Amino acid sequence: MDQVLLTLAGRPVTLAELVAGAAGLAILMLLLLLRSVGRSARARALEADEQARRAGELEERLLDLARSQAETSGRVRSMTEYLAQRQGELARAVAERLDVSSHRMGESLARASETTHENLARLNERLALVDQARQSLGELSGQVMSLRQTLSNKQARGAFGEGRLQAIIADGLPKDSFAFQHTLASGRRADCAVFLPGDKRPLLIDSKFPLEAVTAFREAESAETRKQAETRLKQDVGKHVRDIAERYLVGGETQDLALMFVPSESVYAELNEHFDEVIQQAFRARVILVSPSLLMLAVQVVQAICRDARMREQADLIRTECGRLVADVTRLRERIGNLEKHFAQAGEDVAQAVISADKVARRGARIEQLEFDRPASEAAGGNRERASGDAAAEASAAPAEDGTEDRAGDAGDVLPAPLGFGTAGRHAAE
Repeated sequence: MDQVLLTLAGRPVTLAELVAGAAGLAILMLLLLLRSVGRSARARALEADEQARRAGELEERLLDLARSQAETSGRVRSMTEYLAQRQGELARAVAERLDVSSHRMGESLARASETTHENLARLNERLALVDQARQSLGELSGQVMSLRQTLSNKQARGAFGEGRLQAIIADGLPKDSFAFQHTLASGRRADCAVFLPGDKRPLLIDSKFPLEAVTAFREAESAETRKQAETRLKQDVGKHVRDIAERYLVGGETQDLALMFVPSESVYAELNEHFDEVIQQAFRARVILVSPSLLMLAVQVVQAICRDARMREQADLIRTECGRLVADVTRLRERIGNLEKHFAQAGEDVAQAVISADKVARRGARIEQLEFDRPASEAAGGNRERASGDAAAEASAAPAEDGTEDRAGDAGDVLPAPLGFGTAGRHAAE
């Protein structure tokens, strides 16, 4: 074994060394082979794992695809069922609407026929009313002719004017403030006299109706005829104004002016429109021309004057009643103040009742929180802590006037430690 087989780089190599070197080389080759085999095994294992992972992913994808297909088929079935249901509902709705439309059409036709019958009946009624109106127009025309014949008579026309004057005055004034056919000291008689409050002199009203002159002025066909009718109308109205001024304006016995009542609005309008100088002449003579509407306005003015006079007469009574009213208001204010105090006291009582109810609720909560399985010392300590906490809360919440009483009650209401019914309780009892 110690035999030198060869010399390598000046160093002798024996058989044993050569065998040892060959063995080491063999072991090294074996290790390299094992390492390469391990690497190839790990590579195959990794490849197998990758294939298994890919196979798992493929299987999961297939499963997802199957689930998606199942969901799609389910959705298709649901959509089919939904569409079938909607189609059925649509068919029912169409049928119902057709039935309703048919029913409404029938009702509409029935109502239309009823309306037609009603319209025909109303038309017949209106035709009957037209016949009645035609008859009424015939009667009215006869009455107009009779009125025209009546107004063509001076005496009848004067009676008509006096009648309208009396109707307006009697409807608007109290009975003690006017008189018809009032006789003056001179023996002359006026159509109406109105007595104003606080003045014994009456306001005299005389009715004049120059219908003939106005009619001739309206119906004049030529300028000459119209001028003659205008002259006649001025003379007639001027004569009426002078007669009223001479007869009914008596110093110290009557008012300083008188009223000339024209019982036709159209005649009064004609005078104001075409004969302003006549109106001014009458005004200068202290005679005021009035139509029925203006006379009603004058009556309302007299009513206001009478009402004001009565109020002045009752001023003392009104002042006394106002004083009593003020006293009643003062008394009402005092009683409202007392009622406010009662409401405040009631609110305070309700607040105290709420505090008491809160105390009762807290004590009930403490009773519910009792534990029967804990040792007596721990239960007593917990009860004392809860009692002290509740007492502090009640002391902070209670009002100032009863805070001491509430805290004292809470301190005395601390529950004793409960008897233990478990093991600790039996030991404490023994």
